[in-house]
Amino acid sequence: MDDVSLIVAAIRELSVDAEKDCPMIQDNPALIAAIRDRFAHVESCPFQGPRIYLENGGGALTLKSVIETSAFHAAIPDNQGRDNPAAAALSGIIDKARADLRTFMNPAAGQFIVGETGTELLFRMIRTACVNAAKGSRVIGSSIEHPSSRSAAQHWAGIADLEYVNVPHQDSLGLVTADDYAACMTPDVAVATILHASPVTGIGMDVAAISRAIRAVAPECFIIVDGIQHAAHGQMNLQAYDVDGYAISPYKVFSRHGYGIAWISDRLTELPHEALNGGPVGNWELGTRDTGAFATISNVVEYFDWLGGEVSDETEPRLRIEAAGRAIHTYETHLTNALVNGTANLPGLRSMNGVTIIAGADNPKREGTVSFVVDGIASADIVDLLKKQGIRTHTRKADHYSGNVLIPLNLPDCIRVSMCHYNTTDEVARTLKAIREIISSKSHVTS
Repeated sequence: MDDVSLIVAAIRELSVDAEKDCPMIQDNPALIAAIRDRFAHVESCPFQGPRIYLENGGGALTLKSVIETSAFHAAIPDNQGRDNPAAAALSGIIDKARADLRTFMNPAAGQFIVGETGTELLFRMIRTACVNAAKGSRVIGSSIEHPSSRSAAQHWAGIADLEYVNVPHQDSLGLVTADDYAACMTPDVAVATILHASPVTGIGMDVAAISRAIRAVAPECFIIVDGIQHAAHGQMNLQAYDVDGYAISPYKVFSRHGYGIAWISDRLTELPHEALNGGPVGNWELGTRDTGAFATISNVVEYFDWLGGEVSDETEPRLRIEAAGRAIHTYETHLTNALVNGTANLPGLRSMNGVTIIAGADNPKREGTVSFVVDGIASADIVDLLKKQGIRTHTRKADHYSGNVLIPLNLPDCIRVSMCHYNTTDEVARTLKAIREIISSKSHVTS
């Protein structure tokens, strides 16, 4: 058995063990209906009309509760920190949101901050770690990373006169492992970045194992994680990761655009950083934040809590959230397996002529996303034809966003089908039927 096969077998074994006794969403049509009812625009677009939404990697559907909360807070003129009842209420809402985030992401300490976007917060955390690193230190990151972290690390390594070390990812599996990092580690690494899940390959990384590999060689390294793509597809557990920073973009986890959230450890908090002179010690937020942003992330946490109660008998909020994460991962694996292997007597992508699935057809680290190409047919053409049939997907191009994955595969582009747990097997079947017809029609024209 070759090295790649051994890695796949090991990952599959770990995945199976993790999913034992997980509750099933796919066996409960009433629960799927209840889930879909909590989201806006599940079956139709206000600009296009009826459609199947398989572009969750670009932005997940929004909870109806988030929309209501946003509208309520948009109308309030008051700010927190004043001596009036509205200001006191707003401060309470922010305090609740921070507490909810602790339940959701499970840190042992540290603080949560709100900023412009997840990308902006990654840049801030990485910048702070780099400019405070000792001269001659190194910064390490992987070629699988989204430019949110990779560009920030390379840019600030250059500004701070630090050497940037690239960890090559495994093209065939669409991921990077702890062993890959370990092979490039040296004791002088001061800053490290990790991608939790790739928006191109759809594959998740073992953040805890990578963090252990880093700290085994450079225990004081500041480790910062891009969790933007991962957040919607399974629970987060900061206590298990032993990192210093973790960023998410709420619009990719059922909230809205206009803000990002980061968790920063106590030791990252204490580094010199941009702040108002004479302001509160340890404060990282610049200016007055939108209370509605905090309130809407509470809506997201409440949703995970609700779902966990539907798929388990747990009574503690954190345990319900963990149960929800396991159920989501299991169901989304069911959906991606249906797309790859087929469903409802329809052949899957792996059986279609000329189709190549990026990161392999059998990859148990996949998180809700399948990217593929079709020989002789431009990805943009397939995405356009699917759009005309009311199926929303996306073209990833070999540009500054996705070139790190596609260029080594000699691919100019690919089709990304990205799903969340509110999608259905029927939607997958309709998509497979449409793709098969497109390939058949294009092949007939070519021949």
